[in-house]
Amino acid sequence: MSAQEITHPTIVDGWFREISDTMWPGQAMTLKVEKVLHHEKSKYQDILIFKSTDYGNVLVLDNVIQATERDEFSYQEMIAHLALNSHPDPKKVLVIGGGDGGVLREIVKHEGVAEAWLCDIDEAVIRLSKEFLPDMSASYSHPKVKTYIGDGFQFLRDFQNTFDVIITDSSDPEGPAETLFQADYFKLLNGALTEKGVISTQAESMWIHLPIIKDLKKACSSVFPIAEYAYTTIPTYPTGQIGFMVCSKDKDANVKEPLRAVSEEEEAKRYRYYNKRIHAASFILPTWVDKELNA
Repeated sequence: MSAQEITHPTIVDGWFREISDTMWPGQAMTLKVEKVLHHEKSKYQDILIFKSTDYGNVLVLDNVIQATERDEFSYQEMIAHLALNSHPDPKKVLVIGGGDGGVLREIVKHEGVAEAWLCDIDEAVIRLSKEFLPDMSASYSHPKVKTYIGDGFQFLRDFQNTFDVIITDSSDPEGPAETLFQADYFKLLNGALTEKGVISTQAESMWIHLPIIKDLKKACSSVFPIAEYAYTTIPTYPTGQIGFMVCSKDKDANVKEPLRAVSEEEEAKRYRYYNKRIHAASFILPTWVDKELNA
């Protein structure tokens, strides 16, 4: 079967449709498809990759957009640099999930980082990202990068007191990823961190998932003395926004202000979305969200 003949139930009349009655009821995201590049069912999930007319190549897991070449940088940069720049001197950094390599690409921009580990359960995401998302996956060849295919929970148990920063790049809290939003997971993260360790984790959209975010903040606050919600804009995620929980083991930490920064010239070379001003601004919440999360 040639690439042109690959079909998928989410693609109708040349449009990919992202519909979920449980996670974003009553709304949908659609992208026009130029060509379906790949489809396979891995051991863990359904993987679809297509070339869109306006957003470049698109990675879809279990019918949900994970990344598009046009806008992925806003998510990758924010989930990575909010955490990395909230730690005084991160040397060993771990990504749980993130098999597309985008977060790794951001981590190795920090010269002080000595080791960037990635633990993802699904080798297929890594393999296919290397083929179809070259800008995101280029970092796999970086000398500081180490890859482990396997269960993140077991990995964290095996590496106690090891990492300065841990970034959880997870899908939505349905199915396998549901456990990554619960207190037991954050206890494991806490144990795998060094003394002033920092985490960031994908934390959904305030527009449709405020109850999930409230529960997530409660779970994080039960484990970490500092737990704050930040967000970024990204057109191809539901509601055009996605949030992050940024937490620190250091009770005196202020994750809302970057501890380390580079010049504006260097920022412009290094980042396309993140900068020191947007770091601080991303924690400023709309009034109704602030009331719900911080009352």
